[in-house]
Parts: sequence; structure tokens; C-alpha cells
Amino acid sequence: MTQHIAIPSSPAARAEPWRWLRGAWHRFGLHLVGFASLFVLWHVISVYVFRSILFPPPFPVFRRGIELIENGKLFVEVDASLLRILAGFTLGSLLGVALGLLVGSFNPVRRLLEPYVETLRFIPAVALITVAVIWFGIGESSKIFIITYATVFIVLITTAAGVVAIAPNKIRAARSLGASRVQIFFFVTLPATVPFAITGMRVAMANAFTTIVAAELVAADHGIGAMLWNARLYMMIEDIFVALVVLAVLGFIIDRCFRWLSDVFAGKYSSAG
Repeated sequence: MTQHIAIPSSPAARAEPWRWLRGAWHRFGLHLVGFASLFVLWHVISVYVFRSILFPPPFPVFRRGIELIENGKLFVEVDASLLRILAGFTLGSLLGVALGLLVGSFNPVRRLLEPYVETLRFIPAVALITVAVIWFGIGESSKIFIITYATVFIVLITTAAGVVAIAPNKIRAARSLGASRVQIFFFVTLPATVPFAITGMRVAMANAFTTIVAAELVAADHGIGAMLWNARLYMMIEDIFVALVVLAVLGFIIDRCFRWLSDVFAGKYSSAG
């Protein structure tokens, strides 16, 4: 009769799951606690402090959100807003990075464009919604224009600041090694500017969310802003809070993505430097 002898696992193998759990807790635990405390605070205030039909507790809002997910309405509204944000934000970021590199690299370009930048960027994008509707109509073009406008100046300024922040010794060292202007741009200027540009894009994304909601409140059939407006007209309070929660969750996820990209590119550049 064959006997199976159990070989005891090593202490390191037994400690491996606990090490993984500790790492996961350090990375995500406090975030989960923060989110849980937020909803607990919401529940306490809505039930015990400010009891009103205008401020529903989180559980009815979650039930309404599940209903909107099941009938597909929430996906339609979120998809419409995200597509507009993606189009306008991408266009504004590309223009901002290109112009920022030019402004930061060439003094004549900076002096030429500075009057435009330093005046137009102080006009809020939401103030141009009416003008955009008059120019482009109530279709997608007006909303994309508004988001592009809300994005371009922030990305431009941060990108130009990244170019200016490059240490002159790095450029001199590249020139002494025989690097051409094109090589200096691609191997010195551009890598040093990427973290600054991503930071500007991260800030501009918050502006894009604010702007698209305001634009959809004025002229849109679908989108999170249109959902808020229709819910206000018919006093659908739970729908309003569903839209607010969706905006908060989407913003948090997108901001985490930008922070991760910033850490990756900043780490690459610092290790290369």
C-alpha cells in the first residue's frame, strides 16, 4: 500500500498570500474605505440630518441606477457624453501640445501667440456655448468646439512650461555629442515635456467634463447634461443623483489613468536623465 507523505510548505510559501493581501490593502484599501465612508456620510445626512425628498439616500439612487442600466438608457447618455469629450479633448490636446512646443521652443512664436493665449484663456468655455450654437448649430460640432476650447489653453501652457523647464546643460550636452536639432527635439525636448503635457491634460479633462455638462444642458437630446436637464424638468430627483454619481465615478477612473500615465512617463524620463 502506497503511502503519501505530506511535505510541509516553507514559511515563505505560507506567507505569500498574506504578503499579497497586505500589498493590495496598501494600494486599494484606503481608497475603498474612503468611498465607503463617503456613501455612509451621504446616508447619514440624507436620513438623519436633512430628510427631504430633494435629497434621497444612496440606496434608492442605486436602485434607480440599476434600472437605467437594465433598460440601456444610462449607457446611451454616458456614451453620447464620452464620445463628445473624447473628440474635443483629443483635438484640444493635439493643438495644445503642438502649440506649446512651438511657444516654448521659439521666442518669436511665443511673442506672436502670447496676446491670443493670455486673453482668450480667460474667457470661460461655458460663456461661449451660446456663440458656439450660433456658429455651429445644435449638433455635435458646437459641443466639440467648446470642449476643444476648454482643453487647448491648459495643455498649451503646461507643455510650454515643460519646454522652458529643460536644463540648458542637457541641450548643450546633446549638441556637444553631435545631435542635430531634430534629434534634440525627439530625444531631449519631447521626453522632458511629456510629463508636463500629461499633467495639463489631466487638469483639462476636468474642464471637459464641466463644459460638456453645461453644453448638453443648453442643446442636446442625449448625454449626461441632457439627462440632468430632463430630470430637473420632471422632478426626477433620483435620476439627477444617478447622473452626479456617474460623473464622479467616470472622473475618478479617468483621473487615475492620467495619474498612472504621468507616473510612468515621469519615471522613464527621470531614469533616463
